[in-house]
Amino acid sequence: MPHLTPLIRGIHATLYAKVSADIDLQVLFEKRYAGEAFVDVMPAGAHPETRSVRGANVCRIAVHRPQGGDTVVVLSVIDNLVKGAAGQAVQNMNILFDLPEDMALADVGMLP
Repeated sequence: MPHLTPLIRGIHATLYAKVSADIDLQVLFEKRYAGEAFVDVMPAGAHPETRSVRGANVCRIAVHRPQGGDTVVVLSVIDNLVKGAAGQAVQNMNILFDLPEDMALADVGMLP
């Protein structure tokens, strides 16, 4: 579920899922994304903000399991002008041509 807010840049999405096993989702997400340069799994209990990803090619996520129930809530924020289609295109091109994945993604233009 994307949220409509008056932002110049950024997308905040909330994802919901049911879990059928009692697993530590925080550890699962941290292990899965440990080697990913452009994914930041926040500490347990944290909430990502779009301003923290402005101008960055990163997806910041937080995992929550309210009241320890069977619903998992994942909060995700990106800068839609960088991590969105443009940054994704550059990142994919780098992978396709066997270049460093982060090439040309460290310094991003900040207008607007």
